Amino acid sequence: MDRKIEKSTWNRKRILTIAGIMALVALIVLAIYGTAGKSKYNAPIDRITISEIKKGPFQEFIPVNGVVLPQITIYLDAVQGGTVQERYVEDGAKLKKGDPILKLSNTDVELSLANSENSVYGQQTQMQISQNNAAQNTVNKLQTMADAESAYREAERVYTLDKKLYNQKAIGLQEYQQAENTYNYQLKKKNLAREILRQDTILLREQDAQAKEQYRQMKSSLQLMRKEVADLTVKAPIDGQLTSLDAEVGQNKNKGEHLAQIDGFSGLKVQALVDEHYIARVIPGLTAYYPTDDKNYKLIVKKVFTQVLNGQFKVDMLFVGEIPPGLRKGQTLQVRLAFSDEAPALLLPKGGFYQQTGGNWIFKVSDDGKTAYKVDIQLNRQNPDFYEVTRGLKPGDKVITSSYENYGDIQELVLTK
Repeated sequence: MDRKIEKSTWNRKRILTIAGIMALVALIVLAIYGTAGKSKYNAPIDRITISEIKKGPFQEFIPVNGVVLPQITIYLDAVQGGTVQERYVEDGAKLKKGDPILKLSNTDVELSLANSENSVYGQQTQMQISQNNAAQNTVNKLQTMADAESAYREAERVYTLDKKLYNQKAIGLQEYQQAENTYNYQLKKKNLAREILRQDTILLREQDAQAKEQYRQMKSSLQLMRKEVADLTVKAPIDGQLTSLDAEVGQNKNKGEHLAQIDGFSGLKVQALVDEHYIARVIPGLTAYYPTDDKNYKLIVKKVFTQVLNGQFKVDMLFVGEIPPGLRKGQTLQVRLAFSDEAPALLLPKGGFYQQTGGNWIFKVSDDGKTAYKVDIQLNRQNPDFYEVTRGLKPGDKVITSSYENYGDIQELVLTK
């Protein structure tokens, strides 16, 4: 009898299918496992910058470019317009205060002075005449007053005598009344003369005061005119060196036009431009330094110009103590404007890493030098060379300070040679 043979379910095709599925699952598991760990990036060690954290002196400062200028500069402008009549010195001359530099000619100003002098002299003469007349008038009135008092005393004597005689019935009523009338008249005349003298004295005083005030004003105007004429001769206002002289004989100069400038001998200053970002922090008394190969010269901020132009403002700084030898007007210096005193701190060299991290984290190199991993840090102050580290790192740590632009979200760097 024939027996039915059952077909096997584990054929070659089915086995291969199951094996493929298992391999695919294994790949997926491996992929999931691989992505569950830290993402890594191979970083060639010759393309990165590794810096060591060190403890050392730190000072917060900014570098500024300054120009050496005279401490005192006075600009000479034409107080009065005129034609250059004479030049007494040449550009670059060293002058003492009061030395003449040049002379201008102005006919109108000189003529005004002559007229003013004539007016003052005329007023002075008129005052003298008025004073003489007033004195003579006063003498006349005093004489009148004296005559009135004399007549009054005589009338008083006669009246007193006649009054007694009348009471004694020695004279008649007619004679007594005549003496009384004369007495009363002379009394009124004396009082009137006294009042006239008093009022005349007050009037003379007022007229004299007015005349003197007018004369004083005219003399003041004369002094002003004389000063205007004197200003036609331009003189050095201080001891210094004459620079930028711009005046030739025969040249016409308008009032207020620039003629020259005097640079004082009192010393030098450094005038620098500072970014407006620091305007609230830069104040008089702030310290600055000019470093050279052999010495650090100290300066102090003397004046701050608060006007901002093109995003910058000016400061004037003076040297404290010794001045660098060989400084010249117009020389450019790079000065460190300090916002703090020098003090110990943990120093992190500056680098391109900050643009991507904002100073919140950094790649720290492992002890074996083969990898670098992210660590959180905290930075405080900075200067052009270093950041001040306040948390996350310690002396001797090595970190990557070059740019992180190509690292994206990488968590760990594998340092390769």
